[in-house]
Amino acid sequence: MKEDFLHYLWKFRKFDTLYLKTTAGQEISIITVGQYLQQAGPDFFNAQISIGNQKWAGNVEIHLKSSDWYVHHHENDMAYENVILHVVWEHDVEVFRKNNSEIPVLELKNYVSKEVLANYQRLVAPKSWIFCEKQLKYFDDFVLKNWQERLFFERLERKSKAIYDLLEQTNRDWEAVLFCMLAKNFGLNTNGEVFLKIAQSIPFSVIRKESFEVENLEALLFGQAALLQAEKEDTYFKDLKFRYFYLLHKYQLESKNEGQVQFFKHRPDNFPTIRLSQLAHLYHIHQNLFSKINSVSSIATIYQLFQLGTSVYWETHYQFDKVSPKKSKKLSRSFVDLVLINTIIPIQFAYAKSLGKEVTEDLMAMLVEVAPEKNAIIDKFESFGVKASNSFETQSLLQLKNEYCVSGKCLDCAIGMELLKSG
Repeated sequence: MKEDFLHYLWKFRKFDTLYLKTTAGQEISIITVGQYLQQAGPDFFNAQISIGNQKWAGNVEIHLKSSDWYVHHHENDMAYENVILHVVWEHDVEVFRKNNSEIPVLELKNYVSKEVLANYQRLVAPKSWIFCEKQLKYFDDFVLKNWQERLFFERLERKSKAIYDLLEQTNRDWEAVLFCMLAKNFGLNTNGEVFLKIAQSIPFSVIRKESFEVENLEALLFGQAALLQAEKEDTYFKDLKFRYFYLLHKYQLESKNEGQVQFFKHRPDNFPTIRLSQLAHLYHIHQNLFSKINSVSSIATIYQLFQLGTSVYWETHYQFDKVSPKKSKKLSRSFVDLVLINTIIPIQFAYAKSLGKEVTEDLMAMLVEVAPEKNAIIDKFESFGVKASNSFETQSLLQLKNEYCVSGKCLDCAIGMELLKSG
């Protein structure tokens, strides 16, 4: 048993409240359970309780055992001096305030029905993947849909944190933030962090000025990725290397080696050379990209903006000095979907929030039009009867698994709460 189950019992009064008594035999009447704080200090703030003939207002602390008070060293913390009731599953020791007055104790195990306890034990039964995996396919679809909306917005809030951090680093230049976010996205899981550092190492004012020559953008990106350090006979390589050192001198930039980009285990179309060229091509074609993206409200327009490929050289190469059959390496629809999910939607959300605008319904509607993501987590949910039909639903399921299921936060989850009620 975990303390969060006791929090649930107290918060929703899921126990017999008619004949409550303290362990000392005094009658208890709960007027209000208090505010559930979920932060440092007592668990419930400003509760109102009658004990015996005395009405009390103060805080409630909850533990599995009374002795946990001392395990957690609450006796040394003044924040717990105003606790009016100690709610425990098992009472094993008396607890005193600093003035030697004893804190009244409610031992919950005497008042919780076998049905409520059985429902909880079913919910937290040993799992192979998540606790409720066996009950998911029977779950109320209406409750699940409502919970998915909340999960989706929670995920947007989490993704926004990285955006706000970048805003601080770029003096609130939204175009620069978009460039950094896109760079990370273009690097995918393997090269994402390296690509982000590459983007951060080049002032966006330089990207703006040099965007009229795609070769200059490639020179900056490839150079900062340490892909121009070797000596090669390739004419294009030599040209990019010359441009790179010229631009370093022109803008007084610091030559960076932002980590080794990875080619290993990538399909050729995902090689860092191809993705960096596509990123350069994007900023060569579109100036003021943030303004364009932020004014977009349709998926079709997003796909049009990202209808692009590489510079001419990379149509016949995957690496310098190695010619390959000619191929137009345009961004695939599935790749643009990833950009939409991980960069465009979060940055539109963060920007609207900074202006005090409400756009969440619009963003949700956009993602409903995007095909569902394919990954191990989504496949596993489907095997348990929860099939996602679009990216709004897959994003919600990813939030559910990563932020609730992994941490065992069943009693903070709408699914867990409903299963606990219904059994």
